[in-house]
Amino acid sequence: MRIIQVFAVGLVCVLSLGSRVTGETGISPRDWPSWRGPTSNGVAHTSAKPPLKWDDNTNICWKVELPGPGSATPIVIGDQVIVLTATKTDKLANPEELPPRDSRFETKTKAPDRFYRFEVQSFARETGKLLWTRSVKQAVPHEGHHATHSYAGGSPATDGKRIYASFGSFGVYALDLSGKILWSRDLGRLNTRLGWGEAVSPVVSGDSVVLNWDQEADSSLIVLDAAKGKTRWQAKRNEKSTWCTPLIVEHKGQFQVIVNGTNRIRSYDLADGKVLWEVSGMTANPIPSPVAGDGVAYVMSGYRGSTAVAVSLDAKGEAENMVLWKHAKGTPYVPSPILFGDRLYFTQVNSQMLTVLDAKSGKPLLEGERLPGVSSFYSSPAIANNRIYLVDRGGTTLVLSAEDKPKVLATNRLSDRIDASPALSGEMLFLRGEKYLHAIAEKKD
Repeated sequence: MRIIQVFAVGLVCVLSLGSRVTGETGISPRDWPSWRGPTSNGVAHTSAKPPLKWDDNTNICWKVELPGPGSATPIVIGDQVIVLTATKTDKLANPEELPPRDSRFETKTKAPDRFYRFEVQSFARETGKLLWTRSVKQAVPHEGHHATHSYAGGSPATDGKRIYASFGSFGVYALDLSGKILWSRDLGRLNTRLGWGEAVSPVVSGDSVVLNWDQEADSSLIVLDAAKGKTRWQAKRNEKSTWCTPLIVEHKGQFQVIVNGTNRIRSYDLADGKVLWEVSGMTANPIPSPVAGDGVAYVMSGYRGSTAVAVSLDAKGEAENMVLWKHAKGTPYVPSPILFGDRLYFTQVNSQMLTVLDAKSGKPLLEGERLPGVSSFYSSPAIANNRIYLVDRGGTTLVLSAEDKPKVLATNRLSDRIDASPALSGEMLFLRGEKYLHAIAEKKD
């Protein structure tokens, strides 16, 4: 039996108004339904007012010890906070149980010799009580992962009716809000660049679940039926490993699925998988997800180079002439950018250097500004109540004003390593660390 500890910290948390009645479905303003939130741009609902200041002893509503590390961002649906974990067990694999390595691919990591348990966990939003845990798979991974990665890298998503969890090579699952598995799919093995590991985050739109299945060979974009899990369509992609989550955006009555890529940036028709438009690609190892607003998509990458482009969503076919502007300095490697109003905010590679662009023109409003008190970022920033929340890998969150030249409003430190992006829900902030899930809220007067 695994023991999950809840640490009381002697304060009464602010409770958000408008809590959903148990059993209701749909997304409410206080939910954080996917890793980039309700807008897919990292921007919370206008009613969200998470705390400004905290530390290990201040404004911690609760924290729960997690069974293993992970960079999957928690989601919030109703009174539940959903977290994915992949935990190494004590069960040693027999030689015949070890998955064979594919000799076609170079690897710099070592596959484990023990079984891992892949789980979906639900915690009570206000108290941290474990509501349910569902072990969906036990398996021996066929490859290792980067030292900074884990086997729980893809974040879950919800449409308010079901929870969708992807463990990549170890299955895609839909659960109801009580944790019952409704369907599961084995979409085959992923072979990632140098064995660095997987991070497939599902994206939900209407009755479709979209999965980016990029790898070293046989890459594709897969769309499943949300209710049954059956494949609606699968589009082959001329790409090698990426770790980017697609963006779904509606434009003039059509839903576009925009996917980053080294060779090409492509937009697919959500209805049938046909390529609507494509433009020149990014640097190697593209990870940042696109953002979009006012009929324009913004796509970036920053590994061994810097590239950002703005593409009109009116584009068709080969669409280099629909690239509105390009920027070639200070773009992110792991974190995704934020689009807020007419500004794009992003950090350089994984460093503490901040750039702000005018989204209309691509001109810098602030370029290469060194942020104080933080080091490197894997987490993607989020915005609520006109504040930018940037969480560094050491557990420090810098809160900035969302303006042309942001000002530091607070520097908040926790004793936990954090690679997962923040989840902003009503008056609460949830941070998934290497050891703990932290729920942060202001004290009541």
